[in-house]
Amino acid sequence: MTELFGPVAWPPAPIRTERLVLRVPEARDRASFVELLASSEVHTYLGGPRPRDELELELPEVPERWPGSFVVDLDGVMIGQIQLRRASEYHRPAAARKAELGYLFLPRAWGFGYAAESCAAALDWFHGVLPGEPVVLATQTANVGSMRLAAKLGFTEVERFRAWDADQWLGMRVPVTSSN
Repeated sequence: MTELFGPVAWPPAPIRTERLVLRVPEARDRASFVELLASSEVHTYLGGPRPRDELELELPEVPERWPGSFVVDLDGVMIGQIQLRRASEYHRPAAARKAELGYLFLPRAWGFGYAAESCAAALDWFHGVLPGEPVVLATQTANVGSMRLAAKLGFTEVERFRAWDADQWLGMRVPVTSSN
């Protein structure tokens, strides 16, 4: 997976859950990426949407396949994206250089448990290839759905802070490793 996570092979085989497939982006996902990035609902807590006309011009025919980025596929159609990447420099010292979980889902996919199911599968994969490595997650405290998801996935609060004119929450998930 290049420098991001050391010698982890990328891309992995598609990850299958009961209802979903996590896979690399394909050309058929382009319209869903545009919809996802242009959605004002999706970007309520993320600084606002990108203009659709800009996205139509900028996004390549085959969306970028960078290590740690999964398309969430339901019945052959992209409904969201999960990213595992190194935490950016804007984060607090507690998050520096740790793996960070991010996710975006189309509004029509909200409320069905797809985010929890797919994020849990991505975290299981991650902890399978890098056992014991902690993962962080940052969200606005006002994003109640994201706060609930973080708790459901086993993230515990590290700190709260103010950034981008909003109260932020930083959580961490440290996997349990066997002592065999």
